[in-house]
Amino acid sequence: METVLRSASREVVIGPERPFCIIGERINPTGRRIFQEELRRGDLSRISTDVAAQVAGGAMVLDVNMGAPLADEAELMVAAVTLIQGLTDLPLCLDSSIVSVLEAGLAAYQGKALVNSVTAEDDRLAAILPLVKRHGAAVIALPNDEEEIPADPVRRLELARKVISVATGRYGIPIEDIVIDPLAMPVGADTSLVARTLDTLELLRAEFGVNTTLGASNVSFGMPEREALGAAFLPMAIRCGLTSAIMDARAPRIVRSVQAADLLLDRDPWGAAWIAAHRASQATAATAATRAMP
Repeated sequence: METVLRSASREVVIGPERPFCIIGERINPTGRRIFQEELRRGDLSRISTDVAAQVAGGAMVLDVNMGAPLADEAELMVAAVTLIQGLTDLPLCLDSSIVSVLEAGLAAYQGKALVNSVTAEDDRLAAILPLVKRHGAAVIALPNDEEEIPADPVRRLELARKVISVATGRYGIPIEDIVIDPLAMPVGADTSLVARTLDTLELLRAEFGVNTTLGASNVSFGMPEREALGAAFLPMAIRCGLTSAIMDARAPRIVRSVQAADLLLDRDPWGAAWIAAHRASQATAATAATRAMP
């Protein structure tokens, strides 16, 4: 099963036989006080730097969240989508909990976007899925509802089943355009949580074969040496069926771990991408060394 995303001129395919899809997380004001202040002033200049760094790091899709407090999020989303599509041909993942913001972003977007996200709550399904269908987008779905964020992987599977049934049956959204987030929770809060995420991935793969994603940084939240945890977690998750992640594309150790998983799981024929990335890294290092010479 393959989920196809597009910009105006480029196509990215997420699938179990494809290279792991890195969705860059950086264009998001959460936890970034200076960026929030800039957005409230209508200053989007920092986005250019974030785009360039993520593209250089290996991002294949860029997540765009404009949720700065006291700002006009819909207006910022339109401005950001327009700006980013002028800077890169990578497809975008439009990220907001506000329906009007998603609608504004989708109207401005050229191509087939990924919408982040919908839950199994009835009112959220009714509000967001028609929008996804109308714009021909794909959507990330989280298996939680009005009552709970389930701890039990089987319950998460049940809620994923509900979302898939409503999306495909009621709204005619193809199952390949539904990307399930198995819910990645902080290991610092409970060291059993990662195993539950991995179990959920395996259940989703066995029953539906759908593509999956998650916020990779959630796993290491609050812990020291977060990059090491991310680099260990993602290959484990990929082996269990994870096909994409919203992650820090600027973190070489994490990105390299994903590329290694692709090679070792036979998703990088003849190691071509691994070797190319190695050579590019060597070239960058050589250039930096030359510039540092007196």
